Amino acid sequence: MGVESVDNLSRKACLPVNSLSLETWSRGRLGVREREMEKELMQLLVTVFLWGTASFMVAPAITDVTVSALCPAQYQCSLAIYLTGFQQAITGLGAVMTTPLVGNLSDKYGRKALLTLPLALSIFPLVILACSRDTDFFYAYYVVKTLTAIVGDASVNCLSLAYVADKVGEAKRASAFGILGGVSSASFVCGTLASRFLSTALTFRVAALFSMSSAMYMRIFLEESLVVGGGVRRPMLKEREAPCVEEIISQNLDSSPPMFRTPPSLRDLIGLLKSSPSFSKAAIVCFFNSLADGGLQVSVLYFLKYRFQFSKNQFADLMLINGVGATLVQLLLMPVLVPVMGEEKLLSMGLFIGSITTSVYSLSWASWVPYALGVCTVFGALVRPSISSIVSKQVGPAEQGMVQGCFSGISSSANIIAPLTFTPLTALFLSEEAPFYFPGFSIMCLGVSQMIAFIQSIWIQAVPSNANCQWQNQ
Repeated sequence: MGVESVDNLSRKACLPVNSLSLETWSRGRLGVREREMEKELMQLLVTVFLWGTASFMVAPAITDVTVSALCPAQYQCSLAIYLTGFQQAITGLGAVMTTPLVGNLSDKYGRKALLTLPLALSIFPLVILACSRDTDFFYAYYVVKTLTAIVGDASVNCLSLAYVADKVGEAKRASAFGILGGVSSASFVCGTLASRFLSTALTFRVAALFSMSSAMYMRIFLEESLVVGGGVRRPMLKEREAPCVEEIISQNLDSSPPMFRTPPSLRDLIGLLKSSPSFSKAAIVCFFNSLADGGLQVSVLYFLKYRFQFSKNQFADLMLINGVGATLVQLLLMPVLVPVMGEEKLLSMGLFIGSITTSVYSLSWASWVPYALGVCTVFGALVRPSISSIVSKQVGPAEQGMVQGCFSGISSSANIIAPLTFTPLTALFLSEEAPFYFPGFSIMCLGVSQMIAFIQSIWIQAVPSNANCQWQNQ
């Protein structure tokens, strides 16, 4: 009797330890880990905000600076258009080669280590124009900016997306990408607003200060991110069976260093794009959408300057409208719509509205039309976070940097073709030698590119969840 009581007591004592207590302990561990990840993500968002503010602050002023340095007292400057297009093509070509490499190296050595380089390099061009905007200083800026941008913008975006993917589970990843995009849009708003009220000289000085602050803040506060293998849905370089939740918990308690792989070859990257229909279609969508974005960068400001004689202040006003709208869409609207509609439908919606808006933009018949269309252009902010979330769910945590780098490379390849195609087209239709009068013809072609991306996006299917083994931070 006494023995049975002891045995029963032992079984009752062991049951909570083996089941309920373990479950409570695991949830507690995950809750603490989730709070730590939120803090780390906040440091990344601050870094992205400071860096983005510095980058976007100079955007409204750089067109006037370029035209003034190359073609004083003129509204139309073909040399400025061609130099801008050439710079974008060179940086795109360099980014095609560097972003996949940077992304893959970040999988091995950490996002923070690789993020240091582009943040530090972005300081130098701003310092040059902070000193002077004369022709000689402009050419010095042009050369340095071209070289630093090769490992600049695309690498920062790629590494930021990979960092978020490291810290956020699949269930919340699309919303997290949207928040990251929203913070970037908020930096766009703040930078543009500052440019609107600062003089040109002071604009570049303040931008250089923000750029320095972003690099220093990142080095001091951002935690490194190195991933030990996790739940892999379709790993490109699969090394072993994907562990279930219990194995992942035990792995996170183990402090052993991560296992590194050899860098992927070109065949691996091609195999990645062919690994599923969603990958290949997402790559096509990414290319044509980036082609449209790149074409707008080299054409729309010069179109507005020629058509309506817009200057820095008008550019800043338009950018503020787009930036505020994009921030609200990504921070407030996207987290609500993702659980209801899914990333695939949001992607199609953003591309369709963007295509129609760009086509109407090319027909602008009065100076108020670009302002009115600014309300519709904000839905284009849904595109990039949706694509990033779709491709991120296809691979495991240890391959996020490589995948984001691969798609950044695709985007950069479009940025090579866009200026080579649309720079001469824009210059032609803004000149007196145009075959017919249609100043916005190149912008109309960009709307067609977005429509092609929209048609492809319709066929992207949602990735089915893995019910047996899935790692999600909830």
